[in-house]
Amino acid sequence: MELSVLLGAPIVLPSIPKVIALLSSELRREPPDLRQVTQLISADPVLTAAVLRAANAPRFQMAGKVHSAAEALAVLDLADIRQMAGAAAASVSLRSVPGMPLPQFWNYSLNVARLSRSLAGITRQNPGAAFTCGLIHGVGELLMHAAMPSEMSELNRECGPLDLRRARAETQLLGYSYAQVSGGYARRCLFPQSIIDALEHQDAPFSSDVYEPLAGVIHLATWRARAMEAQLDARALAVTFPGAVGEVLDLDIDLVLQQDPIDWSNSQH
Repeated sequence: MELSVLLGAPIVLPSIPKVIALLSSELRREPPDLRQVTQLISADPVLTAAVLRAANAPRFQMAGKVHSAAEALAVLDLADIRQMAGAAAASVSLRSVPGMPLPQFWNYSLNVARLSRSLAGITRQNPGAAFTCGLIHGVGELLMHAAMPSEMSELNRECGPLDLRRARAETQLLGYSYAQVSGGYARRCLFPQSIIDALEHQDAPFSSDVYEPLAGVIHLATWRARAMEAQLDARALAVTFPGAVGEVLDLDIDLVLQQDPIDWSNSQH
């Protein structure tokens, strides 16, 4: 499938059922706790993308300026949030995307977001933008699985969706990877150019004319989270570490590994 065709397909992606339930409950309060609303939205890649898309819409004259869920909620009113939560709740029956283990994917995406934010702090990048990029960096993978279940199922047998070699395998098969799909999706949503570039070049940062440090941050965070999924030992970590990217950002493997939260399952975003 051509990339332009994929990006134009009317695909509805699922949100996390537990997040939708908690968010709907909080929004029924008078008044709702906006800090809690922001935290819940920030835990869900699809909801985060939705609020950024809404806040960057032309009617708010903020196109390209809203980088995070927290910034989006400063622009949107509660009626907007309730409408988006209602739409997400209506599609919550979409509990699966062919070939994608969604609970694992959601947890992994949040891990990448937290690592990205931490690495952004060290490299003096926008931490909110880094968290957003990390959280939605893999939305292209969901779109590809939803639009091309047969092709992705065949590829999954050789290289799983969260494999360190995934982007390369997809590029060899299709001519593009989840990175370009995520970047194209962000472009259609009028996201800030820094986020678009970071997503589009995350699999090969600094290899083109575009220099966006956030792409390198996402690349390193993705490497760490996927290495954890694969349970790589110390030797495998050293062998697979993307040293060229780390060198540009002045981040060595020890510094990247030190950013691991003590307990991701319990840490706050």
